[in-house]
Amino acid sequence: MEKNLEKTRTIGLVAHSGAGKTSLGEAILYTTKATDRLGRVDDGTSVLDYEPEELKRHLTINTSFHHYDWKKHKVFFADTPGDENFITDTFACLQVLDGLVVVVDAIDGVKVQTERIWQAAEQYNIPCLIFINKLDRERADFQGALDSIQNLLKTRAVPMTLPIGSGETFKGVVSLLKNKGFEYGGGAGEGKEGPVPADMTDDVQAALESLIEHLAESDDALIEKFLDGQTLSAEELNLGFRKGVLNRTFTPVFCGAALKNIGVDLLLEAINTALPSPLDRGPRSGQDPKTKEGKSKDPSPDTSFAALAFKTLADPYAGRLTIFRIFSGQVTADSGFYNANKGAKERFGQLFALEGKAQKPVPVGYPGNILAVAKLKETVTGDTLADEKDPVIFSFSPPPTTVISYAVEAKNKGEEDKVFSSLTRLMEEDQTLRLDRDSQTKEIILSGMGQVHIETIIEKLKRKFGVEVILKAPKIPYLETIRQAAKGIIYRHKKQTGGRGQFAEVHIDISPLERGKGFEFEDALVGMNVPRNFVPAVEKGIAEAMLTGVVAGYPVVDFKIRFYDGKSHEVDSSEMAFKIAASMAFKKAVQQAQPVLLEPVVKISVTVPDDYMGDVIGDLNSRRGKVLGMDSKGNYQVIQAHVPMAEVAKYAPDLTAMTQGRGSFVAEFSHYEEIPAYLSEKLTQEAKAALEE
Repeated sequence: MEKNLEKTRTIGLVAHSGAGKTSLGEAILYTTKATDRLGRVDDGTSVLDYEPEELKRHLTINTSFHHYDWKKHKVFFADTPGDENFITDTFACLQVLDGLVVVVDAIDGVKVQTERIWQAAEQYNIPCLIFINKLDRERADFQGALDSIQNLLKTRAVPMTLPIGSGETFKGVVSLLKNKGFEYGGGAGEGKEGPVPADMTDDVQAALESLIEHLAESDDALIEKFLDGQTLSAEELNLGFRKGVLNRTFTPVFCGAALKNIGVDLLLEAINTALPSPLDRGPRSGQDPKTKEGKSKDPSPDTSFAALAFKTLADPYAGRLTIFRIFSGQVTADSGFYNANKGAKERFGQLFALEGKAQKPVPVGYPGNILAVAKLKETVTGDTLADEKDPVIFSFSPPPTTVISYAVEAKNKGEEDKVFSSLTRLMEEDQTLRLDRDSQTKEIILSGMGQVHIETIIEKLKRKFGVEVILKAPKIPYLETIRQAAKGIIYRHKKQTGGRGQFAEVHIDISPLERGKGFEFEDALVGMNVPRNFVPAVEKGIAEAMLTGVVAGYPVVDFKIRFYDGKSHEVDSSEMAFKIAASMAFKKAVQQAQPVLLEPVVKISVTVPDDYMGDVIGDLNSRRGKVLGMDSKGNYQVIQAHVPMAEVAKYAPDLTAMTQGRGSFVAEFSHYEEIPAYLSEKLTQEAKAALEE
């Protein structure tokens, strides 16, 4: 591990799914001799995509980590997901990365998830380089991709390299700063230097003049020299390049083809030159766990240790693997640290540097290093690891709310507990999963970020823990209530079967309560017609009966029962008799009190670009939604609405289709409302049909 922090880089490869980010990672590893072959995603030889679910879908699902050495620099990098189902993992990683390489497809340009990642990078003020990939493909368009970067990412995108040829004729790149052409052959990774092609000299000269102006503007001394008409030296241009990237005054754009390993070496040089070291990023701010006052940690190996655990992997055999980024101090193998969030000491054995699915033992770790340890007892994703004598807690943004839910049922009877415990283990490594038991429907509800997300979790469940489940649409937790009061309801329970019989008579009133009040029971007995020891049986009988309503069999809520009289028999009356009488009196009372169905309503916040606002509002109205208001957020509108839960159970794919993937939403339970009559009738008929079956 590298103790020289000036030569350390901690970066991420980010992009929309399909842009070739993992292929670029493979080319980087091969060029720097971290691997001995150029891995490919499509044929399953990738070092970075290695889980069966990733190989099956040719898709990055989990962030994978590796490191390489290049020209005296040690670089740790994360290959992050770009699919909307898994992109939350990327946002977690952004909280510990110092720089980013944003990969853009030369055919499709910037796509929606790239926009989302770019916005997050701006939020965390992370310096970025851009790599336009796939210039060897048919229909590749360097200028079109560059235009999409400038228009959609709203950045000053400045080319650092230009392509030589396009599609089948693409064979190399021109480095503007070096004013040289580099041609590649055989996938070796390092280009053969030569002059700028004659037919490109005018374009190269124009691009170089624009680049020098941008580089000069990043430093006061350089711009003064530039405006005086003086020539800037190579060292001064590199200084302007570095300052411009670190201050995000412009975004350098490189180009190439990862699968053919073209242009990757020049990108590697730029990572060393311009992306920040831990020293450039400066102290990491946090909070003192005792005083709650602000506290920061300097990026130095000689200060007290502090790191953030930002990812967890669950393995049924090796146990839990905790991945962390060191911000200050150092840590050695066979030692321990203090979990500042939990107030607990943690011991561990080996210290690992991750190399895809492989783990390389290392003796010591320094700031900027991304390392892992196994089998920590208390630590979970988001915890800060520190020196017990000088603790700190770093902030860690929680994952967004889930967008899709399924009821999970064990395929084999008797494995219900195993299903729940195995899913709980998977939740340790995937914070976007939610697992609940619905107290009303008695279903296990699994929630995630999309259809593909849930499917991959089910595949992992079978592969890692040998558990198979069936997914079903969750039942909507409807309720029943009453509209009006009903008084003087009498029910007599009398049964004679030889020997001791059963007798009980109860007199009750029922009245509606405000929404959300639940159930109230009033003992209003006078006289001794009913012995007081039977009152709890009456209340219990009603409490059990209210679980199955008279309209469609859903629980009854928001009512008050007044038990004011009854009759008993000194021999035949019993707690059971009064319990039965009370339950039957309750059903009779509800039938006379205008029972109605209630449906759950969620509050939904939909964030969409301005262009799609009309379509989304129209769609919400068609779902019986009530728009509450709208707020502007840059080029986006945030629409607030109340919508019945049944209408948005599968809203995620519909919103994606409607907004070409640019819309997002969060929803949370709000309240219950009376259901329209036509829907109530339909639900009642379905409930009766289910009972008959």
